[in-house]
Formats: sequence, structure tokens, C-alpha cells
Amino acid sequence: MSRRASTEISPPGNRVLLVAFGDRSLARLRRHRVPAWWLDAKLGIFVHWTPASVPAFAPVDDEIGPLLQSGSHNAIAHSPYTEWYENSLRFPDSPVARHHREVYGTRPYASFAADWEAALEQWDPDAWAARFAATGAKHVVLVTKHHDGYCLWPTEVVNPNRPGWNCRRDVVGELAEAVRGAGMRFGCYYSGGLDWTFDPRPIATFADMVAAIPRGAYPSYAEAHVRELIARYRPSVLWNDIAWPSEGKALWALFEHYYRRVPDGVVNDRWMPWNPALGLARLAPVQRVIEAGSVRQAKRDAGLIPPKPPFFDVRTPEYVVFPDVRSLPWECVRGMDRSFGYNRASRPQDFFSRRELCWLLADIAAKGGNLLLNVGPRGEDAQIPELQVERLAWLEQWMSASRDALVATRPWVCPGSTTAEGVPVRYTARAESVFAFLSDPPATVTLSEIGSTPTTVVETIDGTPLAWRDSDRGLTIDLGMAAKRSGPEPVVLALRQVDARLLA
Repeated sequence: MSRRASTEISPPGNRVLLVAFGDRSLARLRRHRVPAWWLDAKLGIFVHWTPASVPAFAPVDDEIGPLLQSGSHNAIAHSPYTEWYENSLRFPDSPVARHHREVYGTRPYASFAADWEAALEQWDPDAWAARFAATGAKHVVLVTKHHDGYCLWPTEVVNPNRPGWNCRRDVVGELAEAVRGAGMRFGCYYSGGLDWTFDPRPIATFADMVAAIPRGAYPSYAEAHVRELIARYRPSVLWNDIAWPSEGKALWALFEHYYRRVPDGVVNDRWMPWNPALGLARLAPVQRVIEAGSVRQAKRDAGLIPPKPPFFDVRTPEYVVFPDVRSLPWECVRGMDRSFGYNRASRPQDFFSRRELCWLLADIAAKGGNLLLNVGPRGEDAQIPELQVERLAWLEQWMSASRDALVATRPWVCPGSTTAEGVPVRYTARAESVFAFLSDPPATVTLSEIGSTPTTVVETIDGTPLAWRDSDRGLTIDLGMAAKRSGPEPVVLALRQVDARLLA
């Protein structure tokens, strides 16, 4: 695994785009730097909790990446994401539509909002925040409005197509207060690219998605919402989805407004601004071109990686991890199973194992990223399902012991490889320490990339000294009981005052 960073162009240095957009606001934005609090975090919590979490059903056959790679003409109609329930319902032969007919008959999707709001009587935002903080997460991002257009705060911006399509209780504000009270930062997700109360056309493919970006009054409506979220909640993260319905100059002004209110704020990479050329996506020949390109990209990326807009702070690959260290800040965003929203159809085998979850976090940290791990509460009782609670507890247990090897670390000269014995290893670093994560190691391991110095110290992450010896093969470490005690979590070593060996 190479330490060499990817060749992605850093936003501050992309002079071609600056010329193309010809806007000094964009140039000013590019001077913004991702704050240390975000780079240090390593773990955040995403929360998808909408009216769709009441019916809470989606097929569990595929993750989103393989589905998009399939080239199916109705891939998104079979989405594993329950938060796309209303869209999938528009395809009569989809698994969701069949399920809905069997369970709910002709009941409209909008009626689930009343059930969702009634369940708020059982909601305890402080209990959620305490559980999230216990995992070691440094920030929580809440979906404030998903593609169905339902707002989780008592917005003063009236939806002209569905008045009152918002929660009367200030869910966003209550969770923000609880999260900050638990010592974490709070962020807002907002679906700027889709709103099915403005454009309800069925979305079967990526090309359909581009065509469904609403026009007319929607760009002003979306901007008013985001400005309201900034004014009311001062989110540390402004996390948009799909695209942005306004052209670049209006978006740059919105970003400048945000950074004036939240100087150490962060915006993600799903803010591709509207361009009149996108209107051509509603033409059949153009749709075919877009869809062919999106399938090629999904195969190339082995999953869903958003296209880079002219400005952003962090990249957000979805259900996929970059293969190496990036030159740009990034976070892997995904659920514990195949959906973000709660899916009552999910089976235990659809979820992370304990080993997979802990190794994922180590792998991402070694490559300089963060993990934004989703929690999908139930809609009928506002509770986090037990299989998700169990995985949060796994993180709590592992992070309590391994936090020092993750939080506020950076990639080492080599993010990872395998030991001489064939054991996967990942590295992070901070100051004079290198931390090694070993997956299911034997009693003795040899780290080929590590060389000793006269002051080298090797110990487990809890401070237990370990015997070691240096050789031409690398640093050989006797793990002893540490290997036997590890269980499914990686063994974590702290290597003080070591050198990187030059490998042929």
C-alpha cells in the first residue's frame, strides 16, 4: 500500500476552474482550510430518521455500489436505502411497491409523517447524544431534510406544494443542544439536489436523478432553508446531497455567509452547482450518455464517489474506502447495514461484524480519513434498533482502549501492508509515535517497514512493554498474551522512536 497521495487536484490550487468561473468569491473561498477539529476526529455519527423510517423497508440483495455498477435500467428503483422509499414506491413492480401494497394497501407516503411525529413522545435526545459520545465520535450530522422534502424543524419557509410538511417540534434544535452538551460538534445534512414535493418524477437511474433536480421556485426555497439552518443552529458541518439547484455565484455567496457565521465550519463535496447544460439531462439521448458514464465511473471507483464541484472542504465516498492516502481531506460515509435509514428487512448477516467495523475504522484512519457512521432509528418509537446499539457498544469498548492510536493522528509514511507472516497491518502516527493495527496476529510478528533506533520502545496501546528485536527483515515483536487477548478487534501497538526502513 503506497504512501504516495492520490493525484486529486487540491481546490486551492485549481486555477483553471477559477478562470472558468471568473468569480473572486470562489478565489476567496479557496483560501479556507479544513479545521483541525475535523481532521482530528476520525469518527462521526450520521443520523437518518425521516417519515420513511416508519414503513422502513428496502430490498437487501445488494449494496449501493454493485447495484450502480450493474447498469440496470431501474437500479435506483431497487435501492437498498429505505430513505428512498417514496421514490421506489413509484415503480409498481419494485420490491417496495409490492411490499407497500401487501402491508399498507393504498396508504399515501405522506401519511407516515403523523406516525413519525407521534413517536417523538418517546424520543430522548440526551440519551442519543450520550450513546454517540461514548463511541468516541467527535461530531454528529443529522438529516434535517431528505429527498422527500420533510423538514425536521419548524421552518418558517413555507413549502408551496405541501404546506405544513415539517415537524412542529424542533428536532434539529433539540439534538443540536444535546450533542453539544455531550462535548461533540453538530452538523446539518440537507438534500439540496432533490425534493420530491417539487419534482416527483420517478428516478430509476443516475440520469433520471440529474433530470429531477427541481427548477422554478425551488432554488430560492432551498437557499432560504439553508440560511435558516445556519441562523438557527450554527452547524459545524454543512452537508449537502446530490447537487445544488442554484448557479455558482449564488452558491459562493451562500458559502461566504456560512463561513462568516461559522469560521471553523466544514462543507462536503456534494454541492455541484446548477448549470443550464444540466437541463439537457431531460432529453433521452443525453440521458443515455449520462447513464453509460455513471456506470463506468461506478465500476472504476468500486462504489459511489461524488464528482468534485468547484469548491468543497472534504470528499465523501459512499460505501467505499479510498485505496490509499488522499491529498484532500475525506470521510467514508455508510450505514451499519446496507441502508442509511432503518430497514426492518435487514438480517444480522447484512450488518458489520465486530472485526469488520473496528478494522474499517483503522483502515480509514491510516489513510487520513474519517468514518461518518450512520445510525438509523426506528420511526414508530424513536428508538435505535438493538443491532445498531450493539455496534455502537463495540466501538465504545474498542475506542476506550485504542483512542490514542486514532484521534488526532495522521497517516504515517506507509499507511499499511502485511507483516512478514502475512498479517494485515495499518499505521497511524502522531509526534514521535507510530501506531500499528494488526488483524488477528500470531504470537510473533515482523513489521517490514519499521526500523529501530537507540531509544526505541515497543508496547501495547495500554502501555504493556513488549520484547522486540531488529533484523534485516524488519522489527520482530513478541506479542505474547496480547495476541491471545485481542479477540475480534485489531491488536494495537505503540512504537516510540522508530524509523521507517527503505524497502526495495
